[in-house]
Amino acid sequence: MLSKTERTIVKKGAHKACHDENKLHQIIDESLLAHVGIIELGVPIVIPMLAWRVDDHIYIHGANNSRMLRALKKGVETSLTFTLFDGWVLARSAMHHSAHYRSAMVFGRFEQINENEEKDRILNHFIEQIAPNRTNDVRLGNQKELSATLLLKMPLTEASVKIGNNGVNDDEADLDRAVWAGVMPYKTVIGPLEPVPEIGEHIDTPDYSSAYGDRWCDKSSN
Repeated sequence: MLSKTERTIVKKGAHKACHDENKLHQIIDESLLAHVGIIELGVPIVIPMLAWRVDDHIYIHGANNSRMLRALKKGVETSLTFTLFDGWVLARSAMHHSAHYRSAMVFGRFEQINENEEKDRILNHFIEQIAPNRTNDVRLGNQKELSATLLLKMPLTEASVKIGNNGVNDDEADLDRAVWAGVMPYKTVIGPLEPVPEIGEHIDTPDYSSAYGDRWCDKSSN
């Protein structure tokens, strides 16, 4: 169960609020892209960044000279938003058109991870999320690369989830209107893999479909 704070109370469309912690984890794990916001010089700045979860913490990374990360490592308050778009809702009236979506907002402060061994573990965890078993094949980060990388983590202790999936909500007066109504599903499809031109014929195409379930475009191709 997600904790309730003043910042996590869903006020607009409160019936779409979800308090299931597992749903929060699913949204983060499927999205892996967060819009991260801070106030800098009195101006709100929002930057899309790769973000991933390990247990009950969320992680972001980048170069040591990143303006956003330099600010976040100081422990300033921030928020991250994740959104998965699931489809258009087409109603009989223009004003009742809407969307199906799953969204999450996380609040808190990041802290810096300094030990290269821990950086290596967390970064490799991310690679395994997007391409299972790939860390067994690739060259892992060396000490110079790890030292040049800023890795931040934040606990998932304050978050809200909002899910819109209620279908068409037409006015009763419009139900007899002779126009199609329903949902136009929208789905992100992963694969097939596209190799670089210099890949040799002796290198087999890996199978990463296990990370994506029914979002993988064609499991039989691997």
